[in-house]
Amino acid sequence: MAARRKMNLVAYLKAGPSTSYPSTWRHPSATLDDLFEPERWEHIARVMEAACFDACFFADGLGIPDLYKGSYADYVGRGGQLSLLDPMTLLPMMARVTTHLGLGVTLSTSFTPAYLIARYLGSLDLLSKGRVAWNVVTTARDFEAQNCNMPGGLPPKDQRYDMADEVMEACDALWNGWDDDALVLDKASGVFADAAKIRPADYAGRYVSTRGPLSIPRSPQVRPVIMQAGSSPRGRAFAARWAEMLFCAPATKADAMAFRADMRARVAAAGRPPQECAVLPSITVVVGETESIAREKAEFLESLVDPELVLAASSWSVVADLSKIDTPEALDAPGSNQGVAGHRDRMMQVARDKGITFAEAVRRPRALLAGTPKMIADEMEDWFTAGACDGFILPPTIFPTTFEEFGRMVVPELQRRGLFRSAYTGSTLRENLRNPG
Repeated sequence: MAARRKMNLVAYLKAGPSTSYPSTWRHPSATLDDLFEPERWEHIARVMEAACFDACFFADGLGIPDLYKGSYADYVGRGGQLSLLDPMTLLPMMARVTTHLGLGVTLSTSFTPAYLIARYLGSLDLLSKGRVAWNVVTTARDFEAQNCNMPGGLPPKDQRYDMADEVMEACDALWNGWDDDALVLDKASGVFADAAKIRPADYAGRYVSTRGPLSIPRSPQVRPVIMQAGSSPRGRAFAARWAEMLFCAPATKADAMAFRADMRARVAAAGRPPQECAVLPSITVVVGETESIAREKAEFLESLVDPELVLAASSWSVVADLSKIDTPEALDAPGSNQGVAGHRDRMMQVARDKGITFAEAVRRPRALLAGTPKMIADEMEDWFTAGACDGFILPPTIFPTTFEEFGRMVVPELQRRGLFRSAYTGSTLRENLRNPG
């Protein structure tokens, strides 16, 4: 009898006060005094590993968004999704206190040389014994380009993805430049390494070149697990070739089913088994011991929401100043190279599903899934068994309470149903992702 399919769970993190639900830093349970303390990040890593999450990953950006009203005042002043620390400094701390939890970081192929990416991630994969994921982004916002030596702004989207393909190819050549047994470490003979088993990359593309060899020996996974969130046609083509975890934010189950079916067909057409790309929509949960408690908690969260922050965050999401724009057609300015298709699609899906205008949809925070552990597990099981997903991305509504409550209450319910692992089966993230127990 075939083993029952089980879901993957990945936590969404930001190195700042809040994530995708606005104003949650204002909640009495949200911790702020520990933002710059290693213990904050070590604690949450332990919580997620105790709950058997596949991985966590840090969403990241290189700057403070100034898209709304042409200023960063609302975004930073009202506490948006900020990166107050570089996640690359946090992941080694989190690796040190865990054994199985996957550890993901966002790095842009538009700004970071392939050699540095390969060096950063190869080092971390060695230190974590094979638990690293790379959330590959091409970057879609000009303010980040202007912070990274591109004063003229971003190249066109298709060109950015062409560059990303070359960065991936170059990194692969660098990571595969060391054989498993290249390090000899023989004191008696004086042979530290077998140079014949270390090769240069000698990669030369249209946009990317690197000689190598990499100074970092082969890591347990060789290539880290690749995450990606592209939803445009070119983004989906990139994901079909490379992605092993695909982060998405559909508004409805039907939208999720259509997206997953499209991606599985694309992955197969690219010559890869569809099951090697896990499609993971995000869900924002509020857990209560009873339904009335859960609804009361959700209503309190909603009461904290700052409407101006919602618009500032939505402006960041769709890469447009929503103080001036109120239709989806107006988003695509002539000659614009910016755009994040997944965010725009979700907002248009919300408008369609709720029977509201686009202008009303962008003024709403993300929908909350509020309920008892059984109710939340029911919804997750429904999406999972219907073929809408392979698991979920979970951002916190309140940090660290969401992950603590989800681990204590929802995970055991999923485990009782045979939908989620009770223990890790592999030693690397890729092994656990492909065999979730």
